[in-house]
Amino acid sequence: MPINAGFEYARAEEKYFHAQSDKERLVALEEMLRTAPAHKGSERFRGDIRLKIKKLKESLVKAKKSGKSNKKGIKKEDLQVVLIGLTNSGKSSILKALTNANPKIASYGFATTEPEVGTLNYANCNIQIVDLPPIASEYFEHGIVNSADTLLIVIEKIHELEEITKLIRNKKAKQIIVFNKIDSYDVTAKRKITETLKTKKYNFVLTSTKTNEGIEELKEKIFKSFNIIRIYTRQPGKKEDTVPVIMSPNSTLEQVAEKILHGYSKKIKYAKVWGPSSKFNGQKIGQKHVVKDRDIIEFYTD
Repeated sequence: MPINAGFEYARAEEKYFHAQSDKERLVALEEMLRTAPAHKGSERFRGDIRLKIKKLKESLVKAKKSGKSNKKGIKKEDLQVVLIGLTNSGKSSILKALTNANPKIASYGFATTEPEVGTLNYANCNIQIVDLPPIASEYFEHGIVNSADTLLIVIEKIHELEEITKLIRNKKAKQIIVFNKIDSYDVTAKRKITETLKTKKYNFVLTSTKTNEGIEELKEKIFKSFNIIRIYTRQPGKKEDTVPVIMSPNSTLEQVAEKILHGYSKKIKYAKVWGPSSKFNGQKIGQKHVVKDRDIIEFYTD
């Protein structure tokens, strides 16, 4: 650290030393340059930072041209939720509270520079949750937002909604407003926030990752945002699989088989069903049978 450097520079330098990718290092270096002392004695020091920035930018451009990338590749799962919001809204804390992920959580802004992914297991379904960098960040990825099934819009103030929603191009995804850090409000303020969101007819939850307020309600709302049915399969004489096959409503037995394995439906002679779509337990069914949520299927092949 240079002489007479302030707290902001020290914080940026710490981010640089803990960076895990070139993009994170570049962000930290640019912050270091912006906050470094600007006087004659620091000219050489600032020049060194500029040189590092130049080399990192050249390296990133070269990697982009060669097709290499530091970005995490994200394969979209059957059920995908994307967290979006402004910097310091608490998105990473929400991801940690909902899933098995352990994202970087920091008190300074723009700590998330690439998508973080976790899995929420609810009602036997594995739901992929993606935390994106802040919506104002250069690393924010509209492509992931555009393909999401459900969007969790994380806010701390009502007025943030307009700023965020006007940037969302995906109009098909379900939206859940997550009013976070609600532990910092008193009862009267909570009531006013609730009334305002109800008046605007938002689907919303008031949450706090410090007290866990609203977290279970949020999980339920996430699950209910998907228009799906769960089909359980089992081998004859054995217990059904604990993880269901996720299907759209009005799917047929043939579509379930193809979802399990492409071409599998051609090998099936018949099937038996237990559950809501059956007239009686163990009913013998054919390929065109329409399945329902929580059906249990046994396949019989030639």
